[in-house]
This record gives sequence, structure tokens and C-alpha cells, in this order.
Amino acid sequence: MKNIDDLIDSAAELAERGLSKGEIADELNVSKETASWLVSRSGATTTTTSQKSHSPHDIHVDWSAIGRDSARLTYVGRAVADLLSKQGDEVDLTIGIEKAGAPIATTVARELDTDLGTYAPSKHQWDDGETEDLAGSFSRNFSQIRDRECYVVDDTITSGTTMTETVEAIREQGGEPVACAVLTDKRGVEDIEGVPVYSLVQVLRVGQSK
Repeated sequence: MKNIDDLIDSAAELAERGLSKGEIADELNVSKETASWLVSRSGATTTTTSQKSHSPHDIHVDWSAIGRDSARLTYVGRAVADLLSKQGDEVDLTIGIEKAGAPIATTVARELDTDLGTYAPSKHQWDDGETEDLAGSFSRNFSQIRDRECYVVDDTITSGTTMTETVEAIREQGGEPVACAVLTDKRGVEDIEGVPVYSLVQVLRVGQSK
């Protein structure tokens, strides 16, 4: 995607296909607030003038050049596995955060000889309003936690909310997250809920207040 207009068009297309704003945020690698703003700009929903005029502070990460090629995705997955390779001695499970984290986690699991699990975060159900009543879930089609140590893999950290939710969900199942890894970290975090975070690319904002 070349510019903001491309993002707005993509958000409109995804909204017309029936994706929630949370799913759109996941597809475009932006925050939920940015996804909501993009959809409002596209005219797919009715919003106030103030909502349309004030864009959120965010960074769009387009890694489709990696994702659309299985060889490139495998190479990048191996690099993510290398980040995790020295973390923990008895880890035998890798959890991929759906959707984009799952294929990366597949390569990580193969490289590090672990089982594979996936987690669908609550944001996939989000459109507007509060999120307290939303809940994520682990897929029964893959390995379950069963009180094991595990790695957590995703493509991008934007606000850290999804990774935090996943770490907490693993602990609720009796598991112990040993380390998290992503392609791109837009926050520059060192740990989430006491779990170290590793990234291939870290984005640092310069000249903006926290």
C-alpha cells in the first residue's frame, strides 16, 4: 500500500466483506482506533465530522511481500525461531496468534521442534464500544496448553493489548509463556506481563509525546 488512500480503500473493501473493525485492524496491522478511523473515512459507516477529521497516531506495517511467498515466510519464520531458540530449556509448545501469527508460528514450531497451538484474540469480534464481554479462544484443531511452557508468536505488536490477552489466557489454562516474538514491534516493549518480547524490527517514534 502506497498511501493513506490505499489504506482507506482496503478498509472499505474489508468492511464490505463483513469483517469486524477488530479483524480489519488485524488485516491492516493497525490499532483498533486506526481501523475505526479508516472505516469511517471510507464512508462505510456514519460518523461525526470530528471523528473524520482527527486521525490517530499509528504506523502501518505492510509485510505482504513476505506473506505472499512461502519461501520468504519460511526464512523469516526461521529468523523468529532463532530469536526464541535460547529462551527456556523445556518449551514444547508454540502458540501463534491468529490470523497472521499462525503461519509464522508454524515455521517456528518446526524449527524448534515444538507442538503448535493457535489463539484467536477477542479483538476479532470487536466493532465498536466496550470489549469487556468479548473473549478469545484456543483452537481445538491444534495442540492444547496442558500446563506446558510455551512461546507466543505474532506478526506485529501495535498497542500490546492482544499479546497481553494471549499471555493471560495461556496462564489461565495453566501454561507458562516463556518468551514472545514478533516481526515488528511498534511500541518498543521489552516485556509483557513479565514475559520477554523479541522482535526482528522495532519501530521507534521520534518527537512524539508518550
